[in-house]
Amino acid sequence: MSDILIRHSGRAGRITLTRAKALNAMSYEMCRQIEAALLEWRDDPAVALVLIDAEGDRAFCAGGDIAELYARGIAGDFAYGQTFWRDEYRLNALIAEYPKPVVTLMQGFTMGGGVGIGCHAGHRVVCENSQISMPECGIGLVPDVGGSFLLARAPGRLGEYLGLTAARMGPADAILAGFADLYVPQAHWPGIIAALEQDGEVDALLAAAVTPPEGTLAVSLAEIDALFAGERLRDVVNALRASDSAFATQALTALGRNAPLSMACTLEILHRLRQGTPSVRKALELEYRFTHRAMEHGDLLEGIRAAIIDKDRTPAWKHSLDTVPLTGMAAMLQPLRGVRLDFHEEKTMMNIAFIGLGNMGGPMATNLYRAGHHVTGYDTASVAVQGVSSAHSAVDAVDGADVVITMLPNGDILRSVANEIIPAMKPGAVFLDCSTVDVESARAVAAQAEAAGLLPLDAPVSGGIGGATAGTLTFMVGGSDDALAKAAPLLDIMGQKTVHCGASGNGQAAKICNNMILGVTMIATCEAFALADKLGLDRQAMFDVVSTSSGYSWSMNAYCPAPGIGPKSPADNGYAPGFAADLMLKDLRLSQQAAEAADADTPLGQAATDLYRRFVEEEDGKGRDFSAMLPRFEGRRRG
Repeated sequence: MSDILIRHSGRAGRITLTRAKALNAMSYEMCRQIEAALLEWRDDPAVALVLIDAEGDRAFCAGGDIAELYARGIAGDFAYGQTFWRDEYRLNALIAEYPKPVVTLMQGFTMGGGVGIGCHAGHRVVCENSQISMPECGIGLVPDVGGSFLLARAPGRLGEYLGLTAARMGPADAILAGFADLYVPQAHWPGIIAALEQDGEVDALLAAAVTPPEGTLAVSLAEIDALFAGERLRDVVNALRASDSAFATQALTALGRNAPLSMACTLEILHRLRQGTPSVRKALELEYRFTHRAMEHGDLLEGIRAAIIDKDRTPAWKHSLDTVPLTGMAAMLQPLRGVRLDFHEEKTMMNIAFIGLGNMGGPMATNLYRAGHHVTGYDTASVAVQGVSSAHSAVDAVDGADVVITMLPNGDILRSVANEIIPAMKPGAVFLDCSTVDVESARAVAAQAEAAGLLPLDAPVSGGIGGATAGTLTFMVGGSDDALAKAAPLLDIMGQKTVHCGASGNGQAAKICNNMILGVTMIATCEAFALADKLGLDRQAMFDVVSTSSGYSWSMNAYCPAPGIGPKSPADNGYAPGFAADLMLKDLRLSQQAAEAADADTPLGQAATDLYRRFVEEEDGKGRDFSAMLPRFEGRRRG
């Protein structure tokens, strides 16, 4: 008997999953058949809507068929899973963007791959026994099949809670979280199906919907928001450990069962998706970066072994809850070289010129190449950058480029390069400056570019060399909506977050304000550790208190200046620079230059500038990380 029944009935295209004994688990062949049917019906005037349901009471679809993935992966065949996910994700996007109404009737379990089939439809129906969840972290994956898109749109931090704990949602909870739309008792489904087939309209379905029985999540939303608001997995774990509530204890137990690397990457994916407006395509592309690597570099094979093959429920994960390295997470989510999802259409590949291929520009350019774009680069130093064609001059590099990206040391050099390349750029091209320079230079160059018929953007970055390499930078963008729309796909490749700050120059304004805060808070953090040492307070105890209390900051929680405390940071590598003190001094000077021009009073910003000037120019700070202020304070006395 076939695992799926596809037919045209009345005015409806009907797809019924018939693999009830296997909880209608999705196989690769089922995925391909559903895709073919949807493509055939998309332009068929006889099909007014699509209805997807399943046989049996226990499950609509309890996930994907992962036993075959395991067998192939153990044999070293990673391509099978990579192809399966690629084609499955293309189907998920097709359902989410389908031009005709899609109705899904989801009884019993809807999990994993079932979410991809059932929860992207336009009309998602649940009943008395519906149970929806995303349990992927339990086997070493991340919530995929577009599930991260749904989680990112859930209220507050509910998406983090559901993704990390794999908690099951009854009908009311599924509607609250945005995984379902309508509650219709299952006894009414046969009549609804008949009406949908006859009329090709959803009116009868909408009329049959009633209020579901009360769920369990609504009363916990405030606590979920408080406990799952952390930037990193360690932050969430610390918050759960610090709480004495039964809810927190249960959630921490759930996290203890799941793959730490998967949970860390899940948080990162959700945070990236929340910047701007989430889209199912962006979600699927981020998910595919992880799943493409999951068997070879992640915990997937071990997770399937423990859950499905040996069933011992004791997986040996690569990391513990407290030891997931940022580099490991970044490696799983960096752009894939030469691999992309097609979504039934071709992406527009751009010709990009990249001027300034140093420690930041080089890896940014490589990530664009890995995503399939043609990149031509130029740098005054003769450097070889993976995937980047070298030009003899900046003018040669920008010839015919759709987008020109600059990453330059200061405003004077930016002005000089702009004078050289703007006349050589083609009209309508984007001039995307990612340098950190003074606001006046940024606005002057933007005006010059705009007068030449170009689309200027100032987009300084935050995230350091590690972020440039991993594709996790934050871009603070000034410029027009039209320019940003054209550059956005490239920013998504190079970074995890893009914030449109307004008109030209506002990106630089945001960057220098951000880094003034960073410089001040790093000094305060280092001073506090030095004080704690002299008061006899253990550094780990201080971190455990501050990282979950009102002293919480990025300088403490994500970039702790104390060696061996918190996530791995430059402090654990002899203060070799992730973000050099020299660069912090540059940014602080820019902030004070802007403050003087705007007649703004910034005494702490000035104090931080003075301290970093002495540290870099008179002491041993040059060439060290900006967090090396801690050993500076350790040996100093008051006054």
